[in-house]
Amino acid sequence: MGYIGAHGVNALHRYKYSGVDHSLVSKYVLNPFWTRFVNFFPLWMPPNMITLTGFMFLLTSALLGYIYSPRLDSAPPRWVNFAHGLLLFLYQTFDAVDGKQARRTNSSSPLGELFDHGCDALACALEALAFGSTAMCGRNTFWFWVISAVPFYFATWEHYFTNTLILPALNGPTEGLMLIYLSHCFTAFVGSEWWAQPFGNSLPVLSWIPFLSEITMANAVLFLMIAFAVIPTVTFNVMNVYKVVQARKGSMLLALAMLYPFAVLLGVVLAWDYLSPAGIMRNYPHLVVMGTGLAFGYLVGRMILAHLCDEPKGLKTGMCMSLLYLPFAIANALTARLNDGVPLVDDSLVLLGYCAFTVTLYLHFATSVIHEITTALGICCFRITRKEA
Repeated sequence: MGYIGAHGVNALHRYKYSGVDHSLVSKYVLNPFWTRFVNFFPLWMPPNMITLTGFMFLLTSALLGYIYSPRLDSAPPRWVNFAHGLLLFLYQTFDAVDGKQARRTNSSSPLGELFDHGCDALACALEALAFGSTAMCGRNTFWFWVISAVPFYFATWEHYFTNTLILPALNGPTEGLMLIYLSHCFTAFVGSEWWAQPFGNSLPVLSWIPFLSEITMANAVLFLMIAFAVIPTVTFNVMNVYKVVQARKGSMLLALAMLYPFAVLLGVVLAWDYLSPAGIMRNYPHLVVMGTGLAFGYLVGRMILAHLCDEPKGLKTGMCMSLLYLPFAIANALTARLNDGVPLVDDSLVLLGYCAFTVTLYLHFATSVIHEITTALGICCFRITRKEA
């Protein structure tokens, strides 16, 4: 059974992307640079290839983090910190330029939006691992992934209801990524140990702030990001969806139901870590973040596809496919409580199985949908067809 029905095919032919970026940094600094940079790409180069190249930069960054800090709790060489910053800057640039290349070559399509945002969803996990390497976050790397995934999911959810992707004056794809790659480059000079010091030692001028001055710099940044970035952004998303739902006399509960699979994903993975005798987040942070990041990518991809195909609003049962493996993981961890701390199956093997499951699920979804959309629209994913040009 395919992911796109006859109604979805008709909707794909009608679909037009709509987005608004209120960032002044983007408008006056980065966008002029991107407009010039796109001219370096030949007209025969498809936008999706630019998107994929940018994604590979972040994959390389995450691999460097794993090689030099397998548990993300030791300092990598300083050149690795600089490499993280450079690769993230290139990712941001290529991610912004792919849309310009699509308009430049008259090859814009719903597939481009799905491909772009699908890579962005996985990029949340890859960059969390890169930053975890730079800031020696260890098990807290998972929380840095959460603070990037939550606004991304809510923005996708808002886009689904409002039909316009609205980026506020301060947003993650612009200012957020800029702060992160500048942090990587700054760390290349001061060393990753700077992030492991108490906040008051790393920034003596702010040592008077209670609570923050006693925790590590990395954790302080985590709390500050939640308070001043994640919560305001999510509130903005919810308010916009509420206005649209009210105007259409719809059900807000039905709209909120689409958040359910993501909330369950986070809750169950945290419960698994709490019950795990192997300490999965402490000993295998890369596997936990990548496995959960792929499940997240599947959720986001299904929501974007529902938007492109103009499906009815509300919970999509297919999204819950990403949760099927987790009851087994929880049950296996619980067996350790009944068997002197020894689970039925080694938790590290269960975690590998989780990653294998999410990789398979995501790849099946991605390849199937790409095939269905290219067939329906008569286009190619990695070639500018004569029909488009």
